[in-house]
Amino acid sequence: MAKNNKLYIYDATLREGAQKTGISYSIEDKIRIIERLINDLHIPMIEVGWPGSNPKDIALYKKIPTLDTNSNGTKIYAFGATRRKNIQAQDDPNLRALLAVGIKRATIVGKSWDLHVETALETNLEENLNMIEDTIMYLNKNGIEVVYDAEHFFDGYKSNRQYALETISCASNAGASWIVLCDTNGGLLPHELGPIFEDVKDYLGNDIPLGIHAHNDSGVANAIALEAYQHGASMIQGTMNGFGERCGNTDLTTILPVLKLKMGVNCISDEALKNLTEVSHYIYEMANLPGKDDQPFVGRYAFSHKGGIHVSAMRKDVRTYEHVNPELVGNSRNIKVSELAGKSSILHMANKFDIPLSETNPKVSAILQEIKNKENQGYSFEGAEGSLEIIMRSMDMNIQDPNYYRNKFFQLEGFRVLTEMYKEDLISEATIKVRVGNEMFHTAADGNGPVNALDNALKKALVYFYPSIKEIDLSDFKVRIINQEGTASKVRVLAETHDDEGSWGTIGAHENIIVASWDALVDSYIFKLLKDKSNW
Repeated sequence: MAKNNKLYIYDATLREGAQKTGISYSIEDKIRIIERLINDLHIPMIEVGWPGSNPKDIALYKKIPTLDTNSNGTKIYAFGATRRKNIQAQDDPNLRALLAVGIKRATIVGKSWDLHVETALETNLEENLNMIEDTIMYLNKNGIEVVYDAEHFFDGYKSNRQYALETISCASNAGASWIVLCDTNGGLLPHELGPIFEDVKDYLGNDIPLGIHAHNDSGVANAIALEAYQHGASMIQGTMNGFGERCGNTDLTTILPVLKLKMGVNCISDEALKNLTEVSHYIYEMANLPGKDDQPFVGRYAFSHKGGIHVSAMRKDVRTYEHVNPELVGNSRNIKVSELAGKSSILHMANKFDIPLSETNPKVSAILQEIKNKENQGYSFEGAEGSLEIIMRSMDMNIQDPNYYRNKFFQLEGFRVLTEMYKEDLISEATIKVRVGNEMFHTAADGNGPVNALDNALKKALVYFYPSIKEIDLSDFKVRIINQEGTASKVRVLAETHDDEGSWGTIGAHENIIVASWDALVDSYIFKLLKDKSNW
């Protein structure tokens, strides 16, 4: 076995991870996720998507150049496949589309398993080798650095060892910078990997950098990735939260802390690792999926202690039931009998929001209790830092009133929303009455739906008092059922709002979807007003 001094983490959340059933990212979602992966986690390699088959990704690439020159040195990769059979690489429409987006790096997938070559591609083994060689040479000729993903490599190796090795040798000789061995079906077991990996190294030579790409169909994708590193892999591909098709992929939220904290691999900085929990939860929100409370390292219950004997031991020494310090991964200890549980998280966010709070300040406990109360009502602030900052700033100003700023800028006197459908015509109208100081404003607006109408009416009312409000627009809107009670369920609404300087997330929760939407909209406006300190 041989461990490498340098290990590269390759994030495929936006392509591989987006294949998880139930996920459909908008372009704005993808941009925000990329920014968090770069700025908060400093991921060195990020795969964005497949410009040859997805119009949404083609539009996304128009915004990529500004991200591809980031200060953290992150490299952005497009995704593609070897050319089609029996044509030239320059005639393949997917490869032409990849070149058209102007990116300089690509990960190309090709077949390693003779079964797939003959059954899925319906071609012969020699033509598959030609497809691999032509594609990589064509991309290299056009200035594209290529990572080669050897799809179904381990199944191919078991079926026809010599041919599987020939496919990756072909890719290497054609100019691929990396050879990534893929367990695409997720059937490989950890003890099987070592002999195959060692054979590959002997065949290719030690100068060819190898990577691993594992699926979790047997529940061991993380173990496969770690075993590959032990045998010389210098790249681990994975996704945040293990998102992916079928049973998912190697989970970077587990792999990163295991490598860093348990194996001493410097694959992420200490400061970036502290952002892991926050980014994990944020991506769940962007995917509009509930987080896994028992997820290792980043789950809400990962460091939660309830049993009496456990709690007693923990109060004496936290090492008794914790394998790592939760603060190292940005999580927090939750001991039900301890008033200190969660304070570190509040102090972390206060520092992020530039709110001067010390650990001994009684406002910290008050803010923590308010957040817990809100969470019991169905709120979740991982993707709604705008709402969280409003609460924290309000309670910093007035320890008794988490709605201080909501009441300071304006008060709702009432609203009414009407939606009328006549044959194929749908009309939504909102009437609203708000008070700003001693002045009352009563107005109405229509929209392409009840939430849009309410948003338009609120903006129409407030712009009279706060002209900067006209600078903001609602850019995303997600609704999630919190409790399973059919149409009577409580819902959570996550709104994303932006102006020319950036974007922010806000949240509302209620049994009535319009009220939940209103709460999220109000916070989006309050946050904008807070950005201008002259309003304070």
